Amino acid sequence: MRIYFFLFSLLSINSFAQTKALVGGTLIDGYGGKPLLNSVIIIEGERIKAIGTVGHIEIPKGAEIISTEGMSVMPGLWDMHVHLMINGHSDYAHWDKKYMKIQKDVIMPSSAHQLLMAGITSARDLGGPLEASLSVRDRINKGEIPGPTMYMSGPFIQHEPYPGTAEFRWGVKGAEDARTKVRQLAKAGVDCIKLIDQDEMTEAEYMAVVDEAHKNKLKVVAHSHRPDEIRRGLKAGVDNFEHTGLAAAPEYPEDILAAIKERTAKMSLGPLFWTPTIEGLYNFESVRDNPEHLDNTSWHLGLPDSIIADIKQSIKHPARLSYFGLNPIRKPTLDKKINQLKNAGVVLLVGTDSGIPMKFHSQSTWNELDVWVNKFGFDPMYTIRAATYWPAVAMGVEKDFGTVSEGKYADIIAVKGDVLRHMALLQDVKMVMKKGKRYK
Repeated sequence: MRIYFFLFSLLSINSFAQTKALVGGTLIDGYGGKPLLNSVIIIEGERIKAIGTVGHIEIPKGAEIISTEGMSVMPGLWDMHVHLMINGHSDYAHWDKKYMKIQKDVIMPSSAHQLLMAGITSARDLGGPLEASLSVRDRINKGEIPGPTMYMSGPFIQHEPYPGTAEFRWGVKGAEDARTKVRQLAKAGVDCIKLIDQDEMTEAEYMAVVDEAHKNKLKVVAHSHRPDEIRRGLKAGVDNFEHTGLAAAPEYPEDILAAIKERTAKMSLGPLFWTPTIEGLYNFESVRDNPEHLDNTSWHLGLPDSIIADIKQSIKHPARLSYFGLNPIRKPTLDKKINQLKNAGVVLLVGTDSGIPMKFHSQSTWNELDVWVNKFGFDPMYTIRAATYWPAVAMGVEKDFGTVSEGKYADIIAVKGDVLRHMALLQDVKMVMKKGKRYK
């Protein structure tokens, strides 16, 4: 492992010049306006210095010129719901028991590297062991290991941990215990709080979680699998819901939609964010019936052969996986629900639940964007903003991330061709740059 990261460091040094110029591509800056043809992006160190067009902006002498001719150039993608601690294995109990001790040094670094190589330069991890999560985030930030800029929740906060999960799921017993747990996470340095099963908590408990998080300037991301999770989350004032939820229900109940609309109308509170994470459910049948998708070796990056073999064995029979047992009745509801949310005024964010069975970090994000555009008919620019601009706003870092604009960090990717016409081009990102350093 040490030799691997030493070689990576040498490659990184060679790919990092003080001044760079990306020349010739079509720039989609993340703000939603008309793309800029024949763009030139001047980068000094970690940040974007200037933006213009060929023949109308001076390229500094000595700058490294990187041709983006024929490419779509855009902000690095965000994935707002990943799990670095899992890598597509179908048996969570087995995975947690066997690999928990190597999460910090093997599993989570591997997941992060895979995300970065897929063009994800920022990601939010929602649920993981505390010390390992913060260690991986901090080592990435120091440049010691490759990965996106990570925003970590640490352990889930819930009523009672599931059997064998106490290391990354914290239960609460009473309002004061809820506040104590949140304060402990805040002191440790997490970036947000992940709330789940709030419909199993007392009102005092879930209200205390959200109130204490907000007192510590942490946003709360809550599950929305069941109606009362949504109702209680709205009552408590959570900032972001996850998943479409409601299992086989064909649509959201009227009272929930009314409550969502009431919340989104309160402009003083800012947007209500929602991460629907639909790709895993929507594409399951395709993967089941065309399992050659699983042979893509991009998800092997950073994993020992023994773990790769273990994952392969666990997904050998996709049709038998209990994780997707309800899929035949859940999939038909996704289109209706996601459009209900969109029409109710929530700000949708691209997130994938990356790491769940057969959903690999190297592939999940582009598949999510592809489903939004090519299955649900969402506008491509709207979808790109949901994976660039709006996630940065949701995490409160839009001054530095989320768009390609002067003064911001140079988190930039490029793909060959017109991504606004062919969203699936994102499965083959040709260039990945994070904070001015080129990784691919």
